[in-house]
Amino acid sequence: MAVFGYNTAMATTGSFLPGIELARGVWTDREQLRFGFSRSSGPGGQNVNKVNTKTELRLALDQLHGISDRAKSRLKKLAGRHLIDGDLFFTADTERTQDSNRRACLEKLRVLLEEALVEPKVRKKSKPSRGAKERRLTSKKRNAEKKRNRTWRE
Repeated sequence: MAVFGYNTAMATTGSFLPGIELARGVWTDREQLRFGFSRSSGPGGQNVNKVNTKTELRLALDQLHGISDRAKSRLKKLAGRHLIDGDLFFTADTERTQDSNRRACLEKLRVLLEEALVEPKVRKKSKPSRGAKERRLTSKKRNAEKKRNRTWRE
């Protein structure tokens, strides 16, 4: 399991993944995570005008290792606006420090990867049972009889 930039998989499971683990079994080289920093927008006092705390994370899709082709295609669909020119792109400017915003970007990436790794269940077509068909038909007959008895006869 990765703790925001530190590979703890070796310590906890005994397995070693080179680089940084982003999600269960999905990893990339540390150099492939490209971080950029700039000034945050919006209110925040004088500090917002002086400190570059807004963090941008860019990671090339083809640099992800340990992810199947099917999961990668699901990732492309799920990424939406986070996919720019074959790169995953995340920003965070809600925290006060670069490190916290870097962690927020990695968490956004992890959540998206975890979602893409889940294999959707295939729907199996089913038919109503014989009992269900009989119950439906008897209910229809009962309703028809009820309505037939409403007519006025002489």
